[in-house]
Amino acid sequence: MAERYKKKIPIDHNCGLDLVKEALSGKWKIHLLYFISQGVKRPGELQRSIPAATRRVLNVQLNQLEEFQLITKKIYAELPPKVEYSLTDLGQSVLPIVVALGKWGDDHQDHLRGVIARNLTL
Repeated sequence: MAERYKKKIPIDHNCGLDLVKEALSGKWKIHLLYFISQGVKRPGELQRSIPAATRRVLNVQLNQLEEFQLITKKIYAELPPKVEYSLTDLGQSVLPIVVALGKWGDDHQDHLRGVIARNLTL
């Protein structure tokens, strides 16, 4: 069995922001939580909802969300195997924050796009 990756910099367990960063960091985790909350539950549906993400990266981040108990994975005993994801109560509790971040991004999209465009040309 493969050895688990160990971070070089230890996690600060005393700061809530650092703990949140550990749970939610990853390019697609917030998107995954949002889409699962909207009823997108199957891996193929999630892949189609986030076409820029590779299947492998989505699987890694889904596994991490499951490890933090933000989502659950249900495997149906059929061929081919069927898998569905859903939010746990803990995952539901972070959803208002995810939605608020999305609204903030929408409200400030012109400014944010301008900064991003300038940084890409540097």
